[in-house]
Amino acid sequence: MTSGFRAGARAGVPFGLAGALLAASFGVLANDVGMPGWAAVLMSAIVFAGSAQIAALTILGAGGGLVSAIGAAALMNSRFLPMGIAIGPSLPGGPAARAAQGQAVVDASWALAADGDGNFDRHVLFGSSAVQYAAWVTGTVVGVVGGEALGDPQTYGLDAIYPAFFLSLMIAEIRGGRALGVAAAGALIAFVLIPLTPAGVPVLVASLASLLGLIRRERA
Repeated sequence: MTSGFRAGARAGVPFGLAGALLAASFGVLANDVGMPGWAAVLMSAIVFAGSAQIAALTILGAGGGLVSAIGAAALMNSRFLPMGIAIGPSLPGGPAARAAQGQAVVDASWALAADGDGNFDRHVLFGSSAVQYAAWVTGTVVGVVGGEALGDPQTYGLDAIYPAFFLSLMIAEIRGGRALGVAAAGALIAFVLIPLTPAGVPVLVASLASLLGLIRRERA
């Protein structure tokens, strides 16, 4: 175990603890929308992406279809494409090896691994992501197991976690003012489509506004 891996693991502990709490809520609410416990744990183990999992679960809970849920989750994770391109040159090996190592990229680990000069320490990335991954899966298991004992999540206010989660993401993005127009466009799209389309479709189509915003920012 390298010093970089240990440093990354230590730096990842606070993010892991926060992720475990969110994952436990995900496990509880997955039970509430009828998702089998094993499926929720498997989803956390394979996807390992809070925003994507929450988006998919929200759509499924509202009665949306599987295609809409998968599409929204994919759009939520589209930010990893430019992140992967940025960190690619810092990962050794051929395309397959770099792709395998890139599976460790999550938001906090990517930022922690950056040295500020355009390079990344892959050992810090691996250490930080290892802690967060273990915490995320463990938190999901705790939520799934404890979900039935808790009863209705609304009794404890857990149903408010997801709207609050997405609201916090939006506030962080528009704080600088650059993404305000994109957020407004997405809200308008969803508002128009909610009474006209099945559950899940408004979220999926509104997410396309973020891609338009990304294209405009890259051209600027």
